[in-house]
Amino acid sequence: MRPQIVLFGDSITQQSFRSGGWGAALADIYSRKVDVVLRGYGGYNTRWALLMLNQIFPLGSAKPPVAVTIFFGANDAARLEGTGKRQHVPVEEYKDNLRKIVQHIKSGSPNTLVILITPPPIDVEGRREYARSLYGDKASETPDRTNEATGVYAKQCVTLANELGLPSVDVWSKMQETEGWQKKFLSDGLHLTPEGNAVVFSEVVKIFDEAGFSDLPYDFPPNSEIDAEHPEKAFLQHCPAV
Repeated sequence: MRPQIVLFGDSITQQSFRSGGWGAALADIYSRKVDVVLRGYGGYNTRWALLMLNQIFPLGSAKPPVAVTIFFGANDAARLEGTGKRQHVPVEEYKDNLRKIVQHIKSGSPNTLVILITPPPIDVEGRREYARSLYGDKASETPDRTNEATGVYAKQCVTLANELGLPSVDVWSKMQETEGWQKKFLSDGLHLTPEGNAVVFSEVVKIFDEAGFSDLPYDFPPNSEIDAEHPEKAFLQHCPAV
């Protein structure tokens, strides 16, 4: 059985297996070495994520994941005054929930590599344009999220990673280093364009490669090593249990 990388998060993770998605790119680059498992849940916050932990990361598993990305915060940071108030989680609780998620995963497998990923920045005007495209004149003019508020959540995510000694990807800061990030990286003021997905992929794969994931062996021998007359030799050498 191949090792597994679990991608755990909200819609930005759920959409990561679409064409050009960061999850699909991970599955491609580690194909035949690691199974990349998608566990993304559109609209979810960290409060709801806690309710799934025992099902997604059962304690006592004989084969826990070698790595987990935790990518929540975009919904936790929804404003109480906006249309996303049902999803809002206070920032102190958000940080504590992330801590509980990490502790649960680590209690089942201390050696699992856990990466915390901050929510991306918010383009308020992009969110308004998206709402108008759906609802026309009935669209709310009150923003459901703001970049400033989301930045507070992103900062707490990075702070927690430092406290726990975990790697993190500060997507909120990284994307804003590029001029015109609002349209270049975000499709609707929140979710990612292919270019935005590429930013996440690039940062995550750096951490995985530093951990030696690129050096993981293939599950079965490359076809170039298989002798047409005695194919079993390559399999016996590569995986003696065959």
